[in-house]
Amino acid sequence: MIELQDIRKSFGDKEILKGVSAVMESGKVNLIIGSSGSGKTVMMKCIVGLMGVDSGKILYDNQDFTAMDEKEKKVIRQQIGMLFQGSALFDSMTVEQNVMFPLEMFGTGTLKEKKNRVAECLERVQLKDAAKKFPAEISGGMKKRVGIARAIVLNPKYLFCDEPNSGLDPQTSLLIDKLITELTKEYNITTVINTHDMNTVMESGDHIVYMYQGLKQWEGSNKDIVFSKDQRLNDFIFASEFLREAKEIRQLEMFKDGNWRNQLNKGEGKQP
Repeated sequence: MIELQDIRKSFGDKEILKGVSAVMESGKVNLIIGSSGSGKTVMMKCIVGLMGVDSGKILYDNQDFTAMDEKEKKVIRQQIGMLFQGSALFDSMTVEQNVMFPLEMFGTGTLKEKKNRVAECLERVQLKDAAKKFPAEISGGMKKRVGIARAIVLNPKYLFCDEPNSGLDPQTSLLIDKLITELTKEYNITTVINTHDMNTVMESGDHIVYMYQGLKQWEGSNKDIVFSKDQRLNDFIFASEFLREAKEIRQLEMFKDGNWRNQLNKGEGKQP
């Protein structure tokens, strides 16, 4: 798991993160959500070490990442997979070569073993037949799946995804969500996703941190959200009439399942 303990981050006199504490759990899809300027992107960059925090601690399985030297941080980073918003594939490399890249940088074993690992990952994301193609020859959804294959090729303990559904059609977005969820459960990965996609929130959000103006406003699961009484969260998640109606339908479904009492009690989420 990854634990944040009272992390703070400022740029000049502007405080972006104002003492955020949260736990990102292993084997679960952990989401960071919030409107633009809420601090969620800075928070993710701090967690992966792209930015240093001003104060507070970030613990990877009880190891203080913020207190490590560069050599120690490199060991942790080798256990991290990253799916970038724009896929960030190398245009001059084939799909196979893109997935191979982390293995060439950090992997061990023979070339044959590395190629076998690449083939396994491409088969897992259903892209085995696209191995010899270049990024320009495949669709946006396929590029995302290549990015996922590259992110998992080193068998990471931690997977970070920055807006994984950005620019994708709704059907493809659902496929990407499903794939990330399956991989998270299958390999017991601590997955952290920065997203604006409400389908991802409602379908994949095992654990959700809602950020508001640099603070953790609410914390809970996608089931807790349905009964949330936090007005800021409700205004953000259920902004349209259509989504408010969808919320009511989901509540009715949960009433029928007899699961509503527990969720109603949990609907307040964990307050900061």
